[in-house]
Parts: sequence; structure tokens; C-alpha cells
Amino acid sequence: MGRFLWRAGPERAAEASITRFTRLAAAAAAGRDFRTYPDLHRWSVERPEEFWPLAWDFCGLVGEPGDTAVQRAEDPLGWRFFPGARLNVVDTLLKNADGRPALVSICENGARVVLSRAELKAEAARLAAALRAAGVGRGDHVAGFLPNAAQSVICMLATAWLGAVWSSCSPEFGADVVVDRFGQIAPKVLFGVAGYRYGGKDYDVAPVLAEIARRIPSLAHVVTVDRAEAPEGMVAYATFLSAGAAPGAPEPLGFADPLYVLFSSGTTGKPKCIEHAGGGALLRQMVEHQLHADLRPGDVMFYYSTTSWMMWNWLVAGLASEATIVLFDGNPMHPGQGRLFDLAEAEKVTHFGVSAKYVDATAKAGLKPAATHDLSALRVVWSTGSPLSAAGCEHVYADWKADVQLSSICGGTDILGAFIGGAPTLPVHAGEIPGPTLGLDAAVVDEAGQQVIDAPGELVCRQPHPSMPTRFLNDPGKARYRASYFDKFPAFWRQGDFAIRRATGGFEVLGRSDTTLNPGGVRIGTAEIYRQTDAIPGVADAVVVGQSHDNDVRVVLFVVPAEGAQLDDALRAEIKARIRQHASPRHVPALILDVPEIPRTRSGKIAELAVRDAVNDQPVRDLGGLANPQSLDAFRNRPELAA
Repeated sequence: MGRFLWRAGPERAAEASITRFTRLAAAAAAGRDFRTYPDLHRWSVERPEEFWPLAWDFCGLVGEPGDTAVQRAEDPLGWRFFPGARLNVVDTLLKNADGRPALVSICENGARVVLSRAELKAEAARLAAALRAAGVGRGDHVAGFLPNAAQSVICMLATAWLGAVWSSCSPEFGADVVVDRFGQIAPKVLFGVAGYRYGGKDYDVAPVLAEIARRIPSLAHVVTVDRAEAPEGMVAYATFLSAGAAPGAPEPLGFADPLYVLFSSGTTGKPKCIEHAGGGALLRQMVEHQLHADLRPGDVMFYYSTTSWMMWNWLVAGLASEATIVLFDGNPMHPGQGRLFDLAEAEKVTHFGVSAKYVDATAKAGLKPAATHDLSALRVVWSTGSPLSAAGCEHVYADWKADVQLSSICGGTDILGAFIGGAPTLPVHAGEIPGPTLGLDAAVVDEAGQQVIDAPGELVCRQPHPSMPTRFLNDPGKARYRASYFDKFPAFWRQGDFAIRRATGGFEVLGRSDTTLNPGGVRIGTAEIYRQTDAIPGVADAVVVGQSHDNDVRVVLFVVPAEGAQLDDALRAEIKARIRQHASPRHVPALILDVPEIPRTRSGKIAELAVRDAVNDQPVRDLGGLANPQSLDAFRNRPELAA
């Protein structure tokens, strides 16, 4: 178990929403003892017919749940949740539409827009009317080539108002990447921008938008939201808006009717189109926000994201808990490394979300916002995107704030939520995720599908739940869906993460199981090596992969040296010694090579699969999903790899 870092005091724990929920659960489940969080979690997965209706009522999902909460089936894809429900997520996201701030949208250049709940609802209604006039209706697809700003939220809400389905990509994506995604969903309308700003530089993407419009034949309208005069063949937002009439009430839908399509890389071919239900996704997110992070009306919620990452959808769902959501578009380190802490102080952020990589970056930069910023409002810090190291956890408590609930969460695009995370009634230990989230039967299993404790294995979910995808588009018979999650364990969802469940209840995520190293048949999670390289001052960044060699797999570590350092024999020896001492001799790389930069996805994750493919002379999958694909050139055809 990692070093103990935090536990909520008695008063804070008593006032937490999850404590009130636990009392209600105990009353609903007569005869059960809910003294601890594991007791509550066990009931939530053993009695989903009781848990999910109580969560619906407690969290404030607006709509009619119907008479049945769960219809079980032998096939995990045959379960149905709230099959008789009628709702539209807009009614929950925009309930109590008054003068309280709904969102604050901040651009890198400092421009700031605030919309109240009433103003946001009015804007969404106007755009919904315009979309209806343009022929958009229930089940149609609408797409956004948009930055993380107020307009993106308005477009999503207007789409949902009509029962249509929303997808988005951020404008730094190239045309091929966008067409690979949006071309599969055949949207009727595309909202886009002709430019964006990042790192103090303005980027003209008007030609990209024009190419996207030309290559997606389903588009009836391409609407530019940042130009008063639209290019030929497109329409300006104000002009498009003027065609609408009264929108009518939000379209009532079923619990499993689609709201989003998100995109995830497959093993071959174009990205998978993952369809998510509005009811299931929102209920899942409200549970995570309110019960796991104690998000309340009037709180201020921030997560650094782009519109391409599922954390954007997760952030927008904060509206359902009547919190103010803060959107930031731009470079989080511009003009200075403390930019996001400036934002947190100015906006009095209560819930602050970033990637694990950002936490590591602030540690390496020596930032100590506890000494430079007023973070008195901050109660919760979220981290995701990759495993948060023990050193990263300790950095947050030592240098950010000592009395926050640090919730490293693990889930993803596949469920629009988290399988494992924190809770106000769980302790935080360095390098661990406190426990499974409510309603999800998360566990770690061995090759035979048997649960293991204090030993590495596959992270699985042993029971269906409402935020499983409804389907993949263009997937007859759900063959690709089953292959993605149920190939290895037909009864369990396999998340694709390699993890350890500790006897104390926490989880240690070791990395993606499909990039798990296997030298000599010994399985090694990549995060076990990153935890050591992160602690070495001479290493700025690193990626580790397995290379097929002499009928085995050898571990190859690529390092970006820190400024002023070089990968010489001394640094190599330091790296090997630390890994040998703090991990094991099996973890020590056979080769340590220097590279100028590490390939990353557009959401900031290390692209281990792409590096592994390049090192093993295999075609790189979903090259368009990389933020810096040119960086792979430094990994190909290295003479050291041929030795």
C-alpha cells in the first residue's frame, strides 16, 4: 500500500452527499449494514434494481423512470436499464434555469464569456429551432469542429433538444482525421471554426474546414461560428440562427436512445464510432460528480480538455448538478506554467481536473501553487489520462493543497465515466486509486477470470451497467463491440488496463494491458517503469515498449533528456540502477535510447502502441489520432534496434 496522504475529517465526511445517500440506501435495503464504503458498493452491484432508481432520485435526473429499473439477461449485451423511461437530458442539464452562472468560457488570450443558466437555455432553444428548420430531427447526427468554448456546449444542447446525436473534434485535427471520424456518422449539419489560438499563435484552419465540408457528402449545412461572413458554400452562425422559429419542448426519448458518438482507435482501420445513450451516460456522470466528488449546486467545476476527449462530455455533465462549469481553450502552460492555477484562483474553482501528465509537468517545473495562489475554494482534484504516480500524488498534497480529495480516476471513452476512482469517505494513498465506483463491479482477474488480490491482472467489470455503449456504428451483429470488450472473458467487460487490487481495497493501475511488457513471460506494466523515470531529474519524458527479439520480448526505453542533460553512460546507469532497486531486475530495459520527443495522442496520452508498432516495423494504427506523428521518425530504423 502506498503512503497514506489524506482522509476527510469527521465533519466533512458527515456533510458529504454520499453520506446522505448511504442513509437512504440503508433505509431502502432493510436489514443491510452500510458502515463502510465497501458495504455500500457491494449493495450497489448486488442489487442494481435498488441502487439505480435511488441514484436517479437522489442525483436529480429529470424524467419518468418507468416501472422497471433493470431487465437482466444471460448475455451481458442483453441487459436493459429503465426500459420504460421517458426523458431528455436537456431537462436535467438546464433545470432551474435562473440567473446563476452556468458556464464560464475563457480563451487563451484572456477573453471571458459568462452565461447564466437562463441565458444558456435560451441560446440552446434558439439554435434547436434553427436546426429543426434545417431538417434535423430525432436520431440525426450533428457534428462540431470546435474549440472548448461556450458555443460548443450550446451546439451540443441544441442537438440533444431535438433528440439528435452529437459528435465533436477539436480544430487542431487535420482533415483526414476528421473525415475518418465524421464521415462514418454522416452528419446533416457541421458547426466549425476557421481559426483557433494556441500557445500565443493563431492558426488558420479555414482550408481544413472547407476540405472537410467537401469530403462529407451527407452535410446539408456547414455553419461557421467565428466568422460574420461565411465562405462560399457555408453559412454564418447568425444567418443560420435567424431561420428558426419556436423550438418546442425538448424531445422526450427513451433511456437508451443515443446522445453522443465518440471515437476510439481500433486495432485496424478507421476509429470506432462508439454510441452512448443520453440517459445512461448522464446518470453515470451524476453519480460520479455528486457521490464520488461531492459536487453541489453553486460549485465551480473545471477540467482541462478539448472537445475531442470524453472529459469534455464529462465536464458538460456538471451542469446537471447545477454547478458552474469552466471551459478553457488554449495552452495550459501559456503564457506561464501556472496558467491553470491562475484560472483556479480567479474563478474560485472547487473541483479542478487535469491529466496525470500535467501533474508530473508541474512537479518537474518546481511549481508550488500552495505558496503562490489562493486555492482556498478548492476541495477536489481529479486526474486521469494515464496512471498518476505516487510522486505525483505526493506533489499535489505537498505543493498544491494539503486538504483536497485527490481522485485519480480510470475509465474512459468506452463508458463516458470511471470504473475506479475516489470518494469523500475513502482514504487516499500515494500511487493508488481508492476504490471501485458505485454501480460498477470492477475487479482485477487472472488469465482464468478469477479475482486476484495483491497480484497483477486484467481490470474488468463483472456486471453490465447503464453507461455501456449502446453499440458501435457500422458493426453488424455487434461483432466488433464484443471483440473489443468481451473477447477474453465472455461474461466480463475487459477494460484493457493492467492493474493490481490491493487487499486494502485500492487499485494500482500499471498501464494498458495491450502494451504490457512480457520479457521472458513475465508481465510488466509500463507505469511501473514510468514511476521510476519520473523521479530522475535528467529525464524529461519517456516511453517504454516491448520489441520482438530472439524469439522473446526485450524492453526498450526511449528517453527525452531534460534541458542541460544528455543520455550518456552515467544517466543510463542511473536509470537502470533506480529501476532495478525500486521495481525489479526484470524491469531493467535492455536498451535505453534518446529521442527528441515522445509521440502522444491529442488528449496527451503517451502513444505506446504507435511506438511499439514503429519499433517492430509494423504499420502504425490510427496515425491521425496523434498530436505529433512526425515524432515517430526517431523510433524507426534505429541501428541499435537491429543489434
